[in-house]
This record gives sequence, structure tokens and C-alpha cells, in this order.
Amino acid sequence: MRVHHHPDGVTRCAWCGTDPFYMAYHDTEWGVPEYDDRALFEKLILDGFQAGLAWITILRKRDGFRAAFDGFNPEIIARYTPDKVEALMQDSGIVRNRSKIVSTIRSAQVWLDIQERGPGFSALLWGINGPVLDNARAPDDPPLVTSEVAQAMSKELKARGFNFVGPTIVYAFMQAVGMVDDHAVTCHRHGARS
Repeated sequence: MRVHHHPDGVTRCAWCGTDPFYMAYHDTEWGVPEYDDRALFEKLILDGFQAGLAWITILRKRDGFRAAFDGFNPEIIARYTPDKVEALMQDSGIVRNRSKIVSTIRSAQVWLDIQERGPGFSALLWGINGPVLDNARAPDDPPLVTSEVAQAMSKELKARGFNFVGPTIVYAFMQAVGMVDDHAVTCHRHGARS
């Protein structure tokens, strides 16, 4: 986990580079514990769309995704029709992948079931994860791409009907929503919980 010393005097994880957009994401969102059910749903879906692409691509299209997918409101997404899928396939503001779009609709239906029958999406995920895991990554440590917890979470999500939730995608999700602190120990965000 390399770090980069930026001209503003701040030491950040090297993966965010020097792009101001990416640095702002690193400084304000990545690794901050998220407990909101809907926000966790959105992030999991976006991480699924990221499969095979760079995260910056998804991040730059995030507003387009939010507009196209009705603010990631699962109650609305769960009722999307084939016509809506076709409209989404024409929307240049998102990644136009039919399998991922259809998977999002199914995921919204599964999310609703988890909310209605319990335990709730946040409770389910954090129940698997436990408290925030701090990997205390040294600046020269190679990046982690999965863990036993990510594998367990992936297995649970797949069993419930989610797609695009392999262990690598789930681990990236866990990093992003603060279930695991993978900021390098020399990064100014290491240990920050808000």
C-alpha cells in the first residue's frame, strides 16, 4: 500500500494519484464506515458495475448512475420493466451492461426481502464483518484483494440471490464502506472513522 506525498502537504494512499476528484473521494468517502442500508446497496451495486473497469470510471459516472437508477431506491428499482432495461441500455451516463442492469433489479428485490424479513441489509453485512478491521498496512505492503470475511460475505450475498458479488468485488466494497481500514498507516486517513 504505497503512499504519495502531495503538493498540499498531505500524505495519501498512492492509488488515488493526483486527480483532485479521486483525492477528494479518498479523503472524504473511502474507508469511512457506512451503516445506512440504502447507501450500502448503492455502493455494492456500483462495485458490481466496476467489475472489469477502473473505479475512477464508475466514480465519474456516479451521478449518472444515481439519476438513471432513481437514486438507488430499491423499492423503485425492484419494479423496473423490460422497457426500463432498454432505456438504461441507451443511457450513456452509465455503464451499459445488460447483465449488470438486470442483476441490479434482482438485487433490489433481494434487498427488499432482507429489509422485510430481517435482519436488514446493514445488520446483515456488519454482522458478517464485525467491527471495523484495521489491517495496519505499511506503505510498501502489496494491496489486498480479498479476505476470509470477504469470501464469507460473498457466499452469503450469492446465496441470497445477488450477482456480481465475488470475493474481490466484495473486498473492494468492504474497503470503500469502511468495514476494513486499508489506508496505509502513514496516510492521513488511516484510523479515521468519519
